[in-house]
Amino acid sequence: MDDEQRMSNDQASRAGRIVTERAVHDGSTSASVEPVARPRGRRPHRAGVVRRARLYADGNALVVRDHRLRARRYPIGDDGIRRAVFLLPGDLWETVAKRPGERWGVVIFEGADGRPVLQVPVAEWLPEAESVGVVELQASNCLSRTGLKALITVLGIPCEERAASRDVSGELVGSRPGRAAWSDLPRWHSWTRAIGGLGWFVALVASFAADIGWVLPVAAAALFLVPASDLLLRVMGWWHNRRHSPLAEAALIVPSPQPGSGATRRFLRTASVHVLPSDVVLTDTVGEERWIGRHTGHGVARMARLVDPKTGRPLGVEIRDGDGEARALLPWRHWFEGPRGSARWAGLTTALAVPWADEEFRPAHGAAQRDGDTEPWWHRHALAADARKMSPLAPAEARKETSWHRSVIGGSEVLLIPLFSLVPLAGLLSDEGPARLAGLLSLLTIAAELGPAAASSLSGRFWYDRVVDEPTTSEPS
Repeated sequence: MDDEQRMSNDQASRAGRIVTERAVHDGSTSASVEPVARPRGRRPHRAGVVRRARLYADGNALVVRDHRLRARRYPIGDDGIRRAVFLLPGDLWETVAKRPGERWGVVIFEGADGRPVLQVPVAEWLPEAESVGVVELQASNCLSRTGLKALITVLGIPCEERAASRDVSGELVGSRPGRAAWSDLPRWHSWTRAIGGLGWFVALVASFAADIGWVLPVAAAALFLVPASDLLLRVMGWWHNRRHSPLAEAALIVPSPQPGSGATRRFLRTASVHVLPSDVVLTDTVGEERWIGRHTGHGVARMARLVDPKTGRPLGVEIRDGDGEARALLPWRHWFEGPRGSARWAGLTTALAVPWADEEFRPAHGAAQRDGDTEPWWHRHALAADARKMSPLAPAEARKETSWHRSVIGGSEVLLIPLFSLVPLAGLLSDEGPARLAGLLSLLTIAAELGPAAASSLSGRFWYDRVVDEPTTSEPS
């Protein structure tokens, strides 16, 4: 561990110390003992959070480890955490209106004087948070699914359930507790974009208000920061995932789809299940990665192969935890009904080494299939959203789901940034140095904004999202 770093304020001193843990490999939880809470699934540019951030007990302390392997220790006892309060969400409408990362309530760890020490949004520690709805999953079940309930039990502190006010922040007035959550975009990225947008606006206004030659290049340079920060984040994520992958030694199960089922290159190259000694890693068609524990009550404990009650034909595979709750759903047609399907199924059962059995599929909420219904069977399953992403997506839908602007930043930016660059772009035709520099920077801004978007769209349209009869890459047999 690194040397301890003293925090300046009283609240932080009660919380403990920040140390850096050395894991055996990138993303390993071997430095901790179950129960361990794992973050919700995330896209490739934030895979580091999923692979390395953890919440667990270490001796007489609660440890929050971030994606840089830095750990904050919160001691348990008179000088630290004394109790946990589970603030339940409001009514269904209020819960649905929240983003997936903010649903299902929040756990607040309190000190002896009742002041909040640590805030843990439950959905941030639910691996399948992006793939299950609030109707299918009640908040009262989330503590067990995340491992927080078992963790609180191990810490030996009481847990009280309480209805939350409409604004959870109101429960924290007068305090500055720690927060065990990470955004989908890093802080440096958000700050860079904000500075770029504000700098462009101020400099552009100044260029019209006063005849100052160097102001227009400043405006163009500031605007360039916006797409440049996006590009840098994506390159950094790709490079780090490539160099520091904990999945190299894992048992790999890839899809073997039924011929004619519409499998695309994107699905065959991206969707996978990796089995590590302590974790099961599921990656869906759009590249979202989530980790579920093994050898723990809230982790993978058994599997159920769902079969059609009329024909007995396999429909899908549920991966379940110790409470019998389905945590993931693999459609049989797209994973195990192809030429190598039997080998894939045998590989999965061998790698997981958990009991499994055939079960008749019972639709969620009693929604029986109607005659002539052409919807996939899993539309009537509680994990329908998970099965959808664990299947080949329609080409247009796949491009939308994987588009940086549509799925992460916002679809309008790809039009607005080039539009804002048109004013200084005219400087390319000028004989003045500052104006030409502004025009060059604007050209780079347009290229940085439109280039990746065009490349992603074209590669998807003409290659990734084309239906293929056979896998185009070598697969393990």
